[in-house]
Amino acid sequence: MAWAKKISMGTYVASELDLKAYRWCIRNKIYIAPKAINETRWSVVITNNGRTHEDPSHYIKGLIWEKIYEYYKYYYEKHISQRR
Repeated sequence: MAWAKKISMGTYVASELDLKAYRWCIRNKIYIAPKAINETRWSVVITNNGRTHEDPSHYIKGLIWEKIYEYYKYYYEKHISQRR
């Protein structure tokens, strides 16, 4: 079996809000993940309520993590503000 080449997605230090939004999304079955387009570009795949959508934009190393956490915060803040 051939092993896939590891590709670096860069690093990102998540803030407390990033992590809070991430945990909230996972508990509420909202999953956000990177999808490799090639060795230097990724898109973002979002599964929410059983429906999967892919962000049509592509992101480079490092920026992919920023975008993923941006989506986590979007869904967290959207649902939290609806409860108020």
